[in-house]
Amino acid sequence: MQKLNDILTLVDSYFGGSQWFVFLLLGTGIFYTIYLKLPQVRFFRHAVRVLSGKYDSDKHVGDTSHFQALSTALSGTIGTGNIAGVALAIHLGGPSAVFWMLVTAFVGMTTKMVEVTLSHKYREKAQDGSISGGPMYYMKNRLRMRWLAALFAVATIFSSFGTGSLPQINSISNAIFSSFGIQHYITGIVLAVLLALIIIGGIKRIAKVSEKLVPFMSVVYVLGAFSVLIYNYQNIWPSLVSIFGDVFSGTAATGGFLGATIAFAFNRGVNRGLFSNEAGQGSAPIAHAAARTEEPVSEGMVALLEPFIDTIVICFFTGLTLLSSGAWLEKYNNQFQQTDLMVLDGTYNEKNPEDNAKVSDYILKKSTLPLFTGRITIREGQPVTGNITILHARSFAEEVVVKDGNKLFDGELPVVNGRIAFASMSEKIAVSGKSLLHSAPLSTEAFKKGLLGDWGKYVIPLALLLFAFTTSVAWSYYGDRAVTYLWGSKYVRYYHIIYVVAFFLASFTDTTIIWTLSGIAIALMALPNLVGILLLHKEVKSSVSDYWKKVKQKML
Repeated sequence: MQKLNDILTLVDSYFGGSQWFVFLLLGTGIFYTIYLKLPQVRFFRHAVRVLSGKYDSDKHVGDTSHFQALSTALSGTIGTGNIAGVALAIHLGGPSAVFWMLVTAFVGMTTKMVEVTLSHKYREKAQDGSISGGPMYYMKNRLRMRWLAALFAVATIFSSFGTGSLPQINSISNAIFSSFGIQHYITGIVLAVLLALIIIGGIKRIAKVSEKLVPFMSVVYVLGAFSVLIYNYQNIWPSLVSIFGDVFSGTAATGGFLGATIAFAFNRGVNRGLFSNEAGQGSAPIAHAAARTEEPVSEGMVALLEPFIDTIVICFFTGLTLLSSGAWLEKYNNQFQQTDLMVLDGTYNEKNPEDNAKVSDYILKKSTLPLFTGRITIREGQPVTGNITILHARSFAEEVVVKDGNKLFDGELPVVNGRIAFASMSEKIAVSGKSLLHSAPLSTEAFKKGLLGDWGKYVIPLALLLFAFTTSVAWSYYGDRAVTYLWGSKYVRYYHIIYVVAFFLASFTDTTIIWTLSGIAIALMALPNLVGILLLHKEVKSSVSDYWKKVKQKML
């Protein structure tokens, strides 16, 4: 399994994890931002009016209202990326990574508007009478590229598992177990039953659930963030300065943080921003295609608001909360993850400026340091081998303890090229200590530094529960529309059964390989979609112009 994951990771490095893919996504957004003359600014007010229901009509063909379509699409994008993704971006790139997330969302607003407009324009009515839409339909009906549409649909099905189902329930069950001690399989079976009851009702039931849960969970989360900001109000301005002030200089080493370069901040910010709002991926257009309107551009206007809400509002509040709390600079007791653990050959002292600079340059890949190979002797849980330095989560590890189950470990840890060879040892061996945190654990610590105190630690599990579950609900719809396109609506029930069963199983099994596969599938969705919307740029501009003529003539 590990070898397969390594192969998939290598493949992913040439697709979603590559620089050219990031630049293609950003470049498409920048092109349309210029080509359509800043539509995210010019059309913002109108988009809000459309969302409010001003142009809604039951006479229009569709299954959902504008607001329900937006809520369903948001339920697919607002998820772990808004909590864990922002924390990881700051951990890797420093405060200015937040700036690049905002920039990515700004240009992504245009990309989202364009892809939704085209997908809505070429939607179809399925065999069961429901509306079916998405990039595969404009690829088939407008570009006449059935093979490209089929590739996109297959990638969507894989992504529905890799993005929307398996990792989401795995994150939920882990968070619930660590906070409340509820066994993983219990969480899995309860939520699997709820998931089945919702998705069997189709887009109309999904939309009704989404329009209630998405606003509720967003408000709860933002209020939790406000409780931290109010408590740490004196740090708000310095945090804002660090977000915008370090953009062209990088972030210097401070606290336990060993610094970040401009390139690192750009890469992490753009990467996490795109992961969060999915602009250009082609997933949200599937939900928006079901909206009741005969004007595709009006639904594109609504979609324009999606990256704004997802990233510019929610992700920004997450980032400001992490920075103002100071949690991103502090070390906490935690169990060390194998992938974040490194052993250097030589003794380096964090309090020595010269040593600190050497390790910082190593972390930032500016230079190399010798890695330890050999055996670390452990006595009563304490490493006693000299002339080594243990790093975890890009920081100097402190108070390191090794346990074998519940007992302090006595023996030796084999190390090869700086990596502890856990595979050759008991599965119960665990290394813990104090280090920086990232992802959801970092967000949890930040929310404890507010008006809620220790009660703040429950905000993240609750948010993850709601965000991740609704993501699973939305992606089940994306997958079933892809199945409908490929094989017809009669096969959707079989897809739903597999989706729910896999959802339950993933609550208590390792999903690492699914995350990797998902990265490839996301790229295989985005690539044909981006190429398609670029090829149809003249049609998009013409459609927008015609739409505004109707608006001015009040013909809508």
